[in-house]
Amino acid sequence: MNLPENIIKNLRNKTPLVHCITNYVTVNDCANSLLSIGGSPIMADDEAEVEEIISICDALVINIGTLNQRTIKSMLKAGKKANELGKKVVLDPVGVGASSLRTNTAMELLANIKFNAVRGNISEIKTLAIGAGATHGVDASAADAINKNNLVNTVELAQSLAKKTGAVIAITGAIDVVANEEKSRQIYNGHPMMSKITGTGCMCSAILGAFLAASEDGFAATTAAIASMGLSGEKAWQKVEAEGLGTGSLRTYLINELSLMTDEKLLAYAKIKA
Repeated sequence: MNLPENIIKNLRNKTPLVHCITNYVTVNDCANSLLSIGGSPIMADDEAEVEEIISICDALVINIGTLNQRTIKSMLKAGKKANELGKKVVLDPVGVGASSLRTNTAMELLANIKFNAVRGNISEIKTLAIGAGATHGVDASAADAINKNNLVNTVELAQSLAKKTGAVIAITGAIDVVANEEKSRQIYNGHPMMSKITGTGCMCSAILGAFLAASEDGFAATTAAIASMGLSGEKAWQKVEAEGLGTGSLRTYLINELSLMTDEKLLAYAKIKA
């Protein structure tokens, strides 16, 4: 399956400190998901302190979900400092393509910062790779949805962006795709109801920072992070459905499942194909 041995155990032993410059819609869920998987979050986005903060952290996650001119400067400053210090860096290009501000900022970030991983939905990744994705606000367009018919093209798209950026590319959706220049994996965990609560993508990017900090193999760490998130959502929905509950409970149960994730569970239930 190409998963790092004992990555969950190593992550929890290390308790990586992850600096998140993220959006205020999902910041609490990102912090809780990091704590649940075994990391430690710090949410700091003021330009005056981001360089100091990243210097004590193991990874940086940049999320452009609620973008503004103040935080753009902070993102660039933190990202450059993270590169200088050899820290792992993740980009979540939320809603890129929906506005020129988002698109131009994402391109500026990619031009000035070396990212270890980029995670987004298919519309976001298409916009970064070819300059055109059919975004629906901050969500992927149904026209772009990953399915078995376009899976080969989706992998090729991810690998082209990986070649362009040097990052591992993770596209999350009905089928998740993880790719670098040489190889790819498809992950079939998750549940459609995960899209009915705000923040599952942001949470996934946040924990990805922790996984990258816990392994030297960026491709395998990204695969493990995406599979862990999908599996947690899948098991959470099974419990929600069995108890006749709704999406508010799904959010809670998803965080519960992240806290209950183990290497053994991941190896047993992750649905990963080459």
